[in-house]
Amino acid sequence: MDRITSFSVDHMELLPGLYVSRKDTRDGVTITSFDMRITAPNREPVIDMPALHTIEHIGATYLRNSEYKEDIVYFGPMGCRTGCYLLMFGDLKSEDVYDIIIRMCDFILSFEGEIPGAKPEECGNYSEQNLNMAKYYIRKYKTALVDNKSFEYKYL
Repeated sequence: MDRITSFSVDHMELLPGLYVSRKDTRDGVTITSFDMRITAPNREPVIDMPALHTIEHIGATYLRNSEYKEDIVYFGPMGCRTGCYLLMFGDLKSEDVYDIIIRMCDFILSFEGEIPGAKPEECGNYSEQNLNMAKYYIRKYKTALVDNKSFEYKYL
C-alpha cells in the first residue's frame, strides 16, 4: 500500500499552525484540506474530548454561517486529538483562510450560552462538551497563529 501524505510529515517536530495538508482535484473541482494543528504532537497533551467536541460544534456553526459557508466541505477533529481539519472548495493557501480562522477563534472565545447542536436529538454524544477548556485551547492556538503566522510545516 502507498504511504499517505500525512504520515510523511515529521510529527515529532511539527508546531501548532495552519497548514495546507493536501489538495485534491477531480472533474475540475479542487478541495483544499487544512491542518489546524492546535497542539504540538507528541510534546504536549492532546486536546481532551469534551473541549475538542465543543470546538467542533461552535467552529462548524461559525464557519457554516460565515461568508465562506458555500465553500466549507467539512470541519472536524483529528483522530489524534491535536487539532482539526478544515476542507474547503478551491485551490487555496493558508493565507487565504487565515482571517476567517482568526474570526472563528474570536467567535469561540466570546461564545456564551448553549452549545449549538448539543441536544440529544442533534448529536450522538451531546453531553460531552466543555466550553471553558475549548476556550483555553483556542486562546492558545490563536496566540500561536498571530505570533508565528505558521503557514508552512515548520519545525523546531
